[in-house]
Amino acid sequence: MTMTGRERFLTVLENGKPDRLPCQVHGWMPSYLESYLGGKDAYEAYAHFNMDPVIYVEPHYVFLERHLADWDVTQTDLGVDADGNHHFVRTIRTPSGDLRDAYSLNRYTVWVTEHPIKDERDFEIWNRHVPLPDRIDWTPVLSARERIGDSGITRGGVFDFGQGSPWQSFVNYLYPLETAILDCFDRPEWIHHVLSSLLAKKLSVLEHTERIELDLVETGGGAGSSTVISPDMHAEFCLPYDRIQHAAIRQRGTKVVYHLCGGIMPLLDLVAGNGANGLETMTPPEMGGDCDLAEASRRVGDRLFFIGGFDQNAGFENGDPSTVRDMVLRLFRSCPDGGYICSPSDHFFFGHPDNIRAFAETVRNCLYQ
Repeated sequence: MTMTGRERFLTVLENGKPDRLPCQVHGWMPSYLESYLGGKDAYEAYAHFNMDPVIYVEPHYVFLERHLADWDVTQTDLGVDADGNHHFVRTIRTPSGDLRDAYSLNRYTVWVTEHPIKDERDFEIWNRHVPLPDRIDWTPVLSARERIGDSGITRGGVFDFGQGSPWQSFVNYLYPLETAILDCFDRPEWIHHVLSSLLAKKLSVLEHTERIELDLVETGGGAGSSTVISPDMHAEFCLPYDRIQHAAIRQRGTKVVYHLCGGIMPLLDLVAGNGANGLETMTPPEMGGDCDLAEASRRVGDRLFFIGGFDQNAGFENGDPSTVRDMVLRLFRSCPDGGYICSPSDHFFFGHPDNIRAFAETVRNCLYQ
């Protein structure tokens, strides 16, 4: 029986075998849509390649004015450098003192150049005054679901501070990664205090909703990968907090995919025990990861579905349709029992549309027996 796109994706999220292999992209980058697809939006891009849509969308968070009053942000533009990178700095004024962070951006992405938390005092200021939403408005998610109907699913994050889990949010957006790793050895009790505080804030926001309207919620983040921290560190500083938040998310009626965009093979059993339903991005060695998709399927495929595994650099950016077809077929053979969504392992910014068309066409012909 031929499934609808939505049925196909939801079957995978239950770690089942659909009628054929489904696929998605890891979010359509605005620069790619502008440069290669004439400014189409994500819905139009999926339709252009006859792909069932997986739409990344976030709810709207409603804040009370009295909470925002203690978090006064002033942004100062620092101009554009010779490479076209735009720089700006922010001053955050609170009743307990000021914080400062800085960012840079270009047409492809944005990155942190100065973290707002430099020491324990800064964290206590942040922890005391960072505003939390008073209500979650699911209207954007419900509108996206109505637009795609039975053709696809919605996915996104639930309120956090940059990434989907406490450790990853802390070291990606709030505090320098290298310093945090050293603190795990020198001041582990402080790191646990930080992570517990971040988790408590997220759980307090989740209390404002009885049901999460997204079909799939992403947690985790690259800083939890084994190419960044050891399995022992992951077990101490990621696993306990992920278990708690995953239980809270799943209790609200949705599935969880854990995002590790680096080394994953030493972490498979840890992820399989953290309460997530699935794992991404299954990054292959050629892209700086270590994923052996067939081996991952053999080891934990009965407990986790997978998303990713496709090397977009070799396929979309530097390949041709024949190369793409061969890559997709190898991935399909790696997960013969289903539970897999074929997807680029990360964002892509370049690549001839014919390669994406070959990706979608090949996937449509990967039928399960």
